[in-house]
Amino acid sequence: MEDQNYANELEIAVRIVHVACALCGRVQEKLLATEVVSKDDDSPVTVADLSVQAITSWFLAKTFGVQNLSIVAEEDVEIFSKDNSAALLEAVVDTVNESLSFAAMYGLQSPETTLGTTEVLEAIGRCSSTGGPSGRHWVLDPVDGTLGFVRGDQYAVALALIENGKVVLGVLGCPNYPVKTEWLSYHYQHHETTSQSSPTTTDAWGKGCVLYAKRGSGEAWLQSLIPTDKTLEWPNCARLVQVSSVDDPALATLCEPVERANSNHSFTAGLAHSVGLRKQPLRVHSMVKYAAIARGDAEIFMKFAKSGYKEKIWDHAAGVVIVEEAGGVVTDAGGCPLDFSKGTHLEGLDRGIIACSGVTLHEKLIDAVYASWDSSNL
Repeated sequence: MEDQNYANELEIAVRIVHVACALCGRVQEKLLATEVVSKDDDSPVTVADLSVQAITSWFLAKTFGVQNLSIVAEEDVEIFSKDNSAALLEAVVDTVNESLSFAAMYGLQSPETTLGTTEVLEAIGRCSSTGGPSGRHWVLDPVDGTLGFVRGDQYAVALALIENGKVVLGVLGCPNYPVKTEWLSYHYQHHETTSQSSPTTTDAWGKGCVLYAKRGSGEAWLQSLIPTDKTLEWPNCARLVQVSSVDDPALATLCEPVERANSNHSFTAGLAHSVGLRKQPLRVHSMVKYAAIARGDAEIFMKFAKSGYKEKIWDHAAGVVIVEEAGGVVTDAGGCPLDFSKGTHLEGLDRGIIACSGVTLHEKLIDAVYASWDSSNL
């Protein structure tokens, strides 16, 4: 693949994710400032989800045209057909317009006039594609890691492009990914209790970041988020990131999901023990796990879903291409590449997903899966 392929698409996608991260940061700060941190109250998350989906759709349509634009995303305009959804829609429209007003900071053009309710609903509704083996499909997870978002912890904004069933580029925004790795495993509860009056998580914990990569380039890049309250504008500088060179399991760090709902922690723990992993696992919400591997902050991410759970393409597409271009390996637990050509789910997935910083660790884990699977009860 020649290097100039998808250069324009990647550039636009990176800028869109920056705008989306700023949007999420503003919504999350309001959420933390009002102390609405119950995971049962998901309305602020819904505002962020739907608003990110709307602005992403609007920018992509503005740049590449509405015709033949295919966007696969998690949210659905059906949510607005429910009772008591008028306030939600109003909040989304306000959030979208506020965020679009910052677009020039990121080298994107704002709309000439404020978007109305109809235009926002059209933009969200445009994201109803189901993907598939042919054509070009943008894949968006507007807020990956709902619990992390609500708690002021880790979450991600993920945008990828799939062309004829292959992921060709990925952008991963991690608004709360701190500069120092050790802060990843230190939850923000302490921070929340000590600075409720001014919950500026990104300033206090080191700026968030956006990682991105283009298939076949052999490079993955990282940019810091630019603060919205300063006059700093695009272009934003970037640095190369690479996976860790650690290949000794005793020195390797394992990332795994925080939630037990759709992941089997005990099987993962058994595998970790059998290959000689000794470090405490790093439990992080969302696709930030892929970012940690691409940046060299962890070496392994394993996810074995409980029976019946189907992995969705938007939970993995952007992270996979970034890890692979940073020098890592991502396959299913049988050692086969993940198949993004079957629609909205990773159909035919062999048992689980294993992402590693290198081939040596990856092969040991695959072998361990084969050795212990029959007694796993998964």
